[in-house]
Amino acid sequence: MIRSMTAYASAEATGPAGALSCELRTVNHRYLELSPRLPDELRVFESILRERIAARLSRGKVDVTVRLRGDARGESLQVNAGMLARLSELALDLEARFPRMNIEFTELLRFPGVLQQAEVDPDVLQAALIDVLERALDALTATREREGAKLAELLKDRLDAIERIVAEVRGFMPQIREGLRARLESRLADIKQPADPGRLEQELVLQITRSDVDEELDRLSTHIAETRRVLGTKEPIGRRLDFLMQEFNREANTLGSKAVDARSTNAAVELKVLIEQMREQVQNIE
Repeated sequence: MIRSMTAYASAEATGPAGALSCELRTVNHRYLELSPRLPDELRVFESILRERIAARLSRGKVDVTVRLRGDARGESLQVNAGMLARLSELALDLEARFPRMNIEFTELLRFPGVLQQAEVDPDVLQAALIDVLERALDALTATREREGAKLAELLKDRLDAIERIVAEVRGFMPQIREGLRARLESRLADIKQPADPGRLEQELVLQITRSDVDEELDRLSTHIAETRRVLGTKEPIGRRLDFLMQEFNREANTLGSKAVDARSTNAAVELKVLIEQMREQVQNIE
C-alpha cells in the first residue's frame, strides 16, 4: 500500500490524570525524523513514544505534540492540611506583631505545597499515552494511505504516457535508419566519385550504432514494469522509487544525446518532463 508522507491526525482521551491529547504532523523527509514535545509529567515516556512511532512509520519528518490538561472538576486536587495549619499559625503570630498585615486565603493556597494533585499511577498514565498515540497513528496512517492512493494513480498515468512514448520511438526508429542511409548516399552522390561499397556500409553501420537506442528503450520498458510491480507491494517503497527515478532519468538523457532528428529529440524532452513530474511525486512517498 503506497503512502504519502504528508498528513495530520490527532486523538484525545480523558482519564485519571485529565484530558490527554496527541497531535501528529508529518511532511516528506529522506529518513524518519521525530520531534516530540511532551509535558514534564510524560517526558519519562519519550523513548516508548519514539519506539511506537518508529514501528509504524518508516520515513518522514514527524512532529508529535502531547498535551495533558488537569481534570476541570478539580477532583484530583488535594489540600495539604498540615502545611495549611502551620501557615495559619504563622499568620496569626505575624498578625499580632503586624496588626496592619492582611493575609488572603487565596494567597495561602498559592503557597507551594498547599494544593497538591493526587498522584497518578505511572502504569495508568503510560497506558493512556499509548492508547491516544496509537489512535492518532491509526488516523495518520489512514490519511497517508488515502493520499498515497491518489499519488499512485498519478504515477500510473505517467507510466502509461512513458510507455506510449517508448512504443512511438520503437515505431519510427526503422524510418530514422533509412533516413541515415539516404542522407549518406546523397552526400556521396554530391562528391561525384565512385565510393567503395564496403566503406559505405561501414560508415552507415557506424552512424546507426551511434544513434541506436534499442538498449535504452529496453531498459525504459524494464523500469516501467518494475515501477508497476513496486507500486503493488505492501511495504514502504519510497526509497526504491527514488532509485528507479534516477534510472529513468539516465535513460532519457542517453536517448536525448543519441537523437538524430526532431522526433527523437521531442520524445526525449517529453520523457524528461514526465520523469521529473514522477520524481516530485515520489519525494512524498513513504
